[in-house]
Amino acid sequence: MDIDRTNLPGVLRLTPRRFGDARGFFSESWNRKTLLAAGVELPEFVQDNHSLSARAGTVRGLHFQSPPHAQGKLVRCGRGALYDVAVDVRKGSPTYGQWTGAELSFENGAQLWIPAGFLHGFMTLTDDTEIVYKCTDHYAPECDGAVHWDSCGIDWPMPEGAEALLSDKDAAAQGLAAFDSPFTWEGGA
Repeated sequence: MDIDRTNLPGVLRLTPRRFGDARGFFSESWNRKTLLAAGVELPEFVQDNHSLSARAGTVRGLHFQSPPHAQGKLVRCGRGALYDVAVDVRKGSPTYGQWTGAELSFENGAQLWIPAGFLHGFMTLTDDTEIVYKCTDHYAPECDGAVHWDSCGIDWPMPEGAEALLSDKDAAAQGLAAFDSPFTWEGGA
């Protein structure tokens, strides 16, 4: 597995190896032993989620789940392509408000690890894009929150001819400047 660190400490881009032949390919998308051998220890995952976005330009996020049910997420693309983003919102962090993004696609097989304390969101780059992700805590509606997708200075790669398609919740989300983050930086990733 290729492990690339991003400009945000703790956020990782993971690309599992693919073994292909005339039938297609096989890939181990998650293996705790492989990551531990590479010096990466991720929390235990307790829930897997899978969503489909029918139209290119669909934006989901920027989402978070606050403590005590904060979630880390390991995100990958099952079909199509998306631009996945993490924004540091840990109070006191030297990278507070900074973001990183990566194109995740069926073709490249890349994944993004986003720890708790970061906003998460994505924009679909193709029609019929599937996102599949593992979470470190169960969904807790009372802890669910969002920050407006275009309030963090993210350079979103809007597909040509597309317009942002948002849920009502995401369209009404507060901007980052008004956000009182429930997360605190603890001096590490």
